[in-house]
Amino acid sequence: MRNILVFIAFCIFAYLLIMVTMYPETIIQSFRQRFGEAPALVVRAPGRINLIGEHTDYNEGFVLPAAIDRAVWFAVSPRTDTTINLYAENLQEEHTTTLDKLVKSGQGWPDYLLGTFSELLKDGKKVQGVNVVFGGDIPSGAGLSSSAAVESGMLFALNELYELGLSRPGLARLAQRSENLFVGMPCGIMDMYASLMGKAGHALQIDCRSLTHRYYPFQFPDHTLLLCNSGVKHQLVDSEYTTRRQQCEEGVRLLREKHPEVRSLRDVTIEMLEVEKSRLSAVVFKRCHYVVAENARVLAACQALESGNLEDFGDLLYQAHRGARDEFEISCPEVDFLVEQARQHPAVLGSRMMGGGFGGCTINLVKRSGVADFAEQATLNYKRAFGRELPHWEVALTDGVAKKGK
Repeated sequence: MRNILVFIAFCIFAYLLIMVTMYPETIIQSFRQRFGEAPALVVRAPGRINLIGEHTDYNEGFVLPAAIDRAVWFAVSPRTDTTINLYAENLQEEHTTTLDKLVKSGQGWPDYLLGTFSELLKDGKKVQGVNVVFGGDIPSGAGLSSSAAVESGMLFALNELYELGLSRPGLARLAQRSENLFVGMPCGIMDMYASLMGKAGHALQIDCRSLTHRYYPFQFPDHTLLLCNSGVKHQLVDSEYTTRRQQCEEGVRLLREKHPEVRSLRDVTIEMLEVEKSRLSAVVFKRCHYVVAENARVLAACQALESGNLEDFGDLLYQAHRGARDEFEISCPEVDFLVEQARQHPAVLGSRMMGGGFGGCTINLVKRSGVADFAEQATLNYKRAFGRELPHWEVALTDGVAKKGK
């Protein structure tokens, strides 16, 4: 129950991030007002989209995310004592503690920052206290990873302020540990890695086993990526996310009994699954089949981008949605409706649910010439079907976490 309350609190916090457009100057001004000086460092930490590859990251597979032009901004200065002063500009809430009292706050949102200090100290890193003001424009519940941006941005700032010498992949690992161990969300590493390693105009194929990556250009002037927000909030802490992860682990355990080389679903083929189908429950088989097929779709999508074949890329998005809906069972009626709306519109090449599931956004590959018409029709039909508005916006692919001016 406590974890659920923590997640709800963070959703409220992240939702309020979009209530005001937060330019870095606003955050800097707020910092000056609160602490009487200019911040030593200003950091932008972007949210991310995932083009394809859901629930493959914690199975040591492949993903294809990108950093986007929605972000959390931090104004930060070091202190000479151990006090941590945090201020969430959008919420107009503060939290103060010290390095020797890093426990859950009871407010929810501070935990995503406090966990980063906790993990650094576990690794023996020398840090002092800080003054922090932050805010941004990443919508909550839409699968754009506001929590990962908060963790990645805070760690990047601490790495800069205290000259810790950590690499960006190293910061991503710490951010994941922070969310896993301090917040209590058993997520994979994709979101943090994408926020830290993004490159403007490029998608980022991540090998989640080796933590290596490769960039693929995503620069198609006649096409754009449009997100449509179902408005359904996905609650992943203490939820079906954990169940799905456990089902994947159960599949690996059973397959390893006859195939000791299997370390994760990354090592499993469709053919192996079919041969061993009788050893798995129907549900576990479906979960494993989805992950193995999704890994293959990520690699195929990269090939499609490399060759500029957007028709094939779009078809893979539709395939990925069918797998998420029918095999991994993480979709919902509202999201399925939006994907069907996309399928029926001639300007849309592909669409799927994006994020952990149970709500959030669809990501749509759309011809620029048809964006306005598709958005208008989808908005009208969604309102008729569900009585909900349909927030939607185009996204551009940007660089990862960086200091202001970089």
